[in-house]
Order: sequence, then structure tokens, then C-alpha cells
Amino acid sequence: MLRETLSKRGVRVITGLGKYFRQVDKNRNGFLSQAAFKEALKVFHLDMPEGDFESLWLILDDSKSDKVDYGEFTRAVFGEMNEYRKAFVRKVSFVADILRVDFNKTGSVPMVDIRKCYCAK
Repeated sequence: MLRETLSKRGVRVITGLGKYFRQVDKNRNGFLSQAAFKEALKVFHLDMPEGDFESLWLILDDSKSDKVDYGEFTRAVFGEMNEYRKAFVRKVSFVADILRVDFNKTGSVPMVDIRKCYCAK
């Protein structure tokens, strides 16, 4: 039921939920309590009967820690990323790594600096 609702309302709801989750995650540990998760669903008008919520919670909190993390939630709703998206994320991650190595902030990284940070073995 939740998956159908989210797929109809699209990416904006998921990104909004992500932003909201980060705001209410006071510890910055990526986890939400059951009460915080339930409140987040209400804020985004994703209300469901209590029995359905309990079933959802049991699925999401498979470690029985009384917490759920946002990554697990999105994977449960949307499944794993397809290969195109994984490749895109790898490219963005690579560019971010290069920018971190750009010690002089010139926009280019000499091979000497790359060798300091990466081992290709």
C-alpha cells in the first residue's frame, strides 16, 4: 500500500522524507525511532491503519533494534538501484574524490597528488 502511494506521488515525497528524516535525526546517526518514523509518515500524509504500520515496522526493523534507517527504508520501498544509476553514483563519487585530492584547488590534480592518496593495486 505504501509503495503504491509513494510511486504515485513520486520522487518529491521521497526526497522530502529524506530531508525530514535528517532534520528529526538529532543524533545524526541515520536512524529513527518508531515514533519519529510514524510522525514523518503523518507529516507527508502517508497515513495508514495501525495494523499496517505495525507490519511495515516489523519489515523495516528486521534487526529488532527499535530503529529504522533511511537507507533501508528507501531500499524496501524502491528496491536496489539499477545499473545506470549505480554507474552515475560511481562517477559522481569519483569526481568528489578527485576534488578532495585537489589540494591547490586548481581544478586539476597532478599524478603525484593522486599517488599520495590512492593505491591502484
